Amino acid sequence: MNLFEIENIWIFLVILPIVSFMYTAVGHGGASGYLAMMTLFGFVPETMKPTALLLNLFVAAISFIHYSRAGHFNKKLFITFAIASIPLAFLGGMITIDPSLYKKILAVLLVFAVLKMLNVFGKETSEIKTIKIWQGLTVGGAIGFFSGLIGIGGGIILSPVMLLMKWGRIKEIAAVSALFIWVNSAAGMGGQLSKGITIDPQAFILVGIAVAGGFLGAYLGSKKLNNKGLRYMLAFVLVTACIKLFFT
Repeated sequence: MNLFEIENIWIFLVILPIVSFMYTAVGHGGASGYLAMMTLFGFVPETMKPTALLLNLFVAAISFIHYSRAGHFNKKLFITFAIASIPLAFLGGMITIDPSLYKKILAVLLVFAVLKMLNVFGKETSEIKTIKIWQGLTVGGAIGFFSGLIGIGGGIILSPVMLLMKWGRIKEIAAVSALFIWVNSAAGMGGQLSKGITIDPQAFILVGIAVAGGFLGAYLGSKKLNNKGLRYMLAFVLVTACIKLFFT
């Protein structure tokens, strides 16, 4: 991957920290957004998966630290999902699928990101339900596998499920999702490396830029942030990427 041979790369580098900012503001690493951006700017599929996982490792860590320090992390809830997700994310990371199928699966998963950014999944409720072990294992394992397979952390899927099932409060969900993303990204990256996939050194340029936006987003999101305008803009980018993925 030669970043500076990609057409309009400077526009990508300007938008990248904005995407990172918006995702960390709601407790996510942003891999679905990074993959959407890479799709729009013509990155080759072979570099998209490891690059997105690498970005997730850094950005999700920042997000988790801020939410955890603010007292929103529920360790027991996290472990319920992580037990099955970590090994299955590693397994998913080891699997290489046809580029055409990869794009279609990614497009479907981006729909979750769009709905999340548009707050379709509802608002926080005072009625919190206790998750059963089998529910956590099933949901965590399924999301973990697809996380490793596609190169996302899975938080963009986990948090809507948790919200709909009333398994936690908004910021608690964000904290759990952030660490869930990190461990799945690490496991998925481990699966990639075990298959001989290497990380392009230029990917660390993207890491530095994404971290800048992610730090600010996580700080404000862990306190209080509600910027509908940026959410709608990001949703538009994700929808555009979905369309391109389905028809290319």
